[in-house]
Amino acid sequence: QVRLIESGGGLVQAGNSLRLSCVASGRTFRNSAMAWFRRGPGKEREFVAGVSGNTLGPSYGDSVKGRFTISRHDAGTTLYLQMDNLNSDDTATYYCAARTGAMRSSSIGAYNWWGQGTQVTVSS
Repeated sequence: QVRLIESGGGLVQAGNSLRLSCVASGRTFRNSAMAWFRRGPGKEREFVAGVSGNTLGPSYGDSVKGRFTISRHDAGTTLYLQMDNLNSDDTATYYCAARTGAMRSSSIGAYNWWGQGTQVTVSS
């Protein structure tokens, strides 16, 4: 059974940083694309950042470019999201996602597995 478990969320003041982690189990994700999405209060789920399962570089949503960094380690079993210079618009539940294919995607429907989410709250 595939499981994605996020951690690292919490309450932080604007301007500070947080690092989210996602541990994957149940299969190998070495050659699979993985991503972070988020859903803010009253908003739809949106793409934050994604990495491919090949040599293609990461991609980011426009609202987080230059502030967030996605990375993966441990043969693809752990996905990270370093979030710097946080602001109140970043308040959301953050979800880890993985797909069978290697190509990263910003589309929700492209991903086969999802975590339960971790809450990030940024106070101004």
